[in-house]
Amino acid sequence: MSTSRVKTTSVRKLAVLTFSALSSVLASQLSSAAPAPTTYYVEPGTYGTQRESDPPAYVRNIGDTGWLQAGFEYRLRYEYRDDDIRRIPVDSLDEPLLQRIRGYVGIKNVLDPLRFAVEVTDSRRTRSQFVRDDRDINEAEIIQGYAELFFSDVLGPDPRGNARPLSFRAGRMAFEALDRRLIARNEWRNTTNNFDGLRLTLGQDSNDWELDMMSLHPVTRQLTSLDRPNQDQLFNAVIGHWRRLSPLLTLEPHFMQLRQQGSAANNNRERNIKAPGIRVYGRAGTTNIINYDISYMSQFGTDGVEDQKAEAFTAEVGYTWQQHPWRPRLSAFYGYASGDRTPLDNTSNRFERFYGFARPWSSDDYVIFENIHAPKIKIEFQPIPGLRIDAGYSAFWLASDQDRFSNLLAGTTFNRDRNGKSGNFVGKGLDLRVRYNVTPQLWASAGYNHFATGEFIRNRQHAASGMSSTDSDFFYLELTFVLPPNN
Repeated sequence: MSTSRVKTTSVRKLAVLTFSALSSVLASQLSSAAPAPTTYYVEPGTYGTQRESDPPAYVRNIGDTGWLQAGFEYRLRYEYRDDDIRRIPVDSLDEPLLQRIRGYVGIKNVLDPLRFAVEVTDSRRTRSQFVRDDRDINEAEIIQGYAELFFSDVLGPDPRGNARPLSFRAGRMAFEALDRRLIARNEWRNTTNNFDGLRLTLGQDSNDWELDMMSLHPVTRQLTSLDRPNQDQLFNAVIGHWRRLSPLLTLEPHFMQLRQQGSAANNNRERNIKAPGIRVYGRAGTTNIINYDISYMSQFGTDGVEDQKAEAFTAEVGYTWQQHPWRPRLSAFYGYASGDRTPLDNTSNRFERFYGFARPWSSDDYVIFENIHAPKIKIEFQPIPGLRIDAGYSAFWLASDQDRFSNLLAGTTFNRDRNGKSGNFVGKGLDLRVRYNVTPQLWASAGYNHFATGEFIRNRQHAASGMSSTDSDFFYLELTFVLPPNN
């Protein structure tokens, strides 16, 4: 049996064992669960998975009636990147300044069921020695502009008395779903993921069940000219939420499909990738001191002339010392996404990550949700109100040593060894992040990550340039100013 099949089998066994153990915990908790709260929604509490709110967190209701929603955000980030593995030359040093301005205006209630929202951005980068790219630059652009029909109680209340609305949106949208690893605005990055299309939602977060359906064209970001939807690609998704047993158990079954028609822009590559999956999360213990978050997705269909056959699995379990004034939380995470096992066969095993948020995988933004084994431990705590600190240790291996490590030496072909002779160990990292709300209007964040490169990275760097780096350092300092003030 090949090494890749052994690893895949081990992943499946781990998923079964983890789910069985958590089922036992849930069964023991059901009989002693606390009285039901007014809402069914419980935040998973796992690291990096909290979705951006809708509308975004910087937006406020204006006035007593709340019919007008508005907000302004300015963010400035200084970065120090030494020996960035994404770049050539290998021994580079870059100190860019990233600036992002956002503004939002929305109208609700006063014209119901008709509602509107517009969000604009201006994203720029200065002081960098590298070529401008759409990760950092998207000047003077509309990232949201939609009309919405909102019926506040058309489906009747749920068992806890919460209204179950129906919402239909059409236009340009930016939002996040599930644990953000598949659909995200990508708040860390200087630019935003968004879509043009339709979205129908039955229910809301507070309900015992909710159904979200969408058919969207991803928007292609332009540096200075107007962004345009990619008409060659159509992304369809159905996401369900069942919360009747929350906080102990929330189920989120989902199905996603990416269809791409061949054109000159994509080298006539047709794709039809279908992806059923499920996410299971919850909290246990008399004071919710244990939380867990598990997800699995398989993919099938076609990718060009190849058949698509891929899968991914993530799991995190955390424990919070609720009685300690700092409320420390210790967690263990493991993530896996398959890579292409044999380059010369007619099957692609590389997991398609769709439009997800990469930073929860690694704070230096090196790792994405494909071809990876990623164990991680994290500690989080709050020494004083408004101050949040977290630190972690991570290690990374390729799921297939014959497939690519996407962000390595970006823009070149040296991120892959089709012969599998460069090894599969990517590297390990230590990270630290500090966040503090200086005032209701000013938020500060700083972070540091030290990454020790593994044999795969060093071998590919040497193949590309005749030299390699043993480590990489990343530091940033970020300030965010918002109006109106954060409540």
